[in-house]
Amino acid sequence: MDYFVAPDSIVRRIWGKGDTILFIFAGAAAEFALNKAVDWLYFTGRLPSDPLGRLFSTVEYARKIVFAERHAAERAIDTIAAIHGAVEQNRGIAIPDWAYRDVLFMLIHYSIRAFEVLERPMTEAEKDEVVTVFCRVGQRMGIPELPYTYASWLPTREYHLANDLAHSAYTTDLYRQYRKHLGTFRYQLVLAGQRLVVPPHVRTLLSLPNAAWLRISLPAYRLAQRVALGRWLRSLLLPAAYQAQILALDAAPVATTLSFRPAPHATRPAIG
Repeated sequence: MDYFVAPDSIVRRIWGKGDTILFIFAGAAAEFALNKAVDWLYFTGRLPSDPLGRLFSTVEYARKIVFAERHAAERAIDTIAAIHGAVEQNRGIAIPDWAYRDVLFMLIHYSIRAFEVLERPMTEAEKDEVVTVFCRVGQRMGIPELPYTYASWLPTREYHLANDLAHSAYTTDLYRQYRKHLGTFRYQLVLAGQRLVVPPHVRTLLSLPNAAWLRISLPAYRLAQRVALGRWLRSLLLPAAYQAQILALDAAPVATTLSFRPAPHATRPAIG
């Protein structure tokens, strides 16, 4: 059977484990809030009303592509491109290429960083594989100027971080929505998790609090992942409405050859 991502790929290992995905989720939530194209996420009005759902949607699309057969994954990518094309048509302007690249670069960065925080340092070959997989997604979407090795991705990523991020009124509002939808306790946990995975520039722009206590707690958390306690700890991170989705993150998405509809609380993948 021909898969978009090989069954033994490190990318499948990363995206087949709920704990890693939640750290990816937290990091992307931070960087999305700073992106200069974040106004696209506000265009439809759905982001402020359900920011967690929108981010879960992006995670679910990525997971289904990672675990799908090649033709089904390509069909899903084409659907994502068509959705964004419709948003562009409704607004009357195009989403800039750099904004599309930023989303791919977020998925690359947080896939690598989350795995390294929770598991072990990745090899150069494994990092190359992560870059290759997500840039193949971008290539299918018609996004230009994509790197295909980790070494060539790094300087491009640094350029994007330096030029495409800024703290704005959208940032303030989006974090206000995160707090509202998460509650104070979960919000503080997410902020701590974000500090562990985001790049220094993002950490500075957001003034994220010190997360030394979480770093110290990671060995115990890794141990807890091996028993039922791990799922309980994970359930603390997001509201009850998302518990079923959280528990499902440890399994490969089902029916990957058939349907790529967003999860019940999601609408469409970011950006638009």
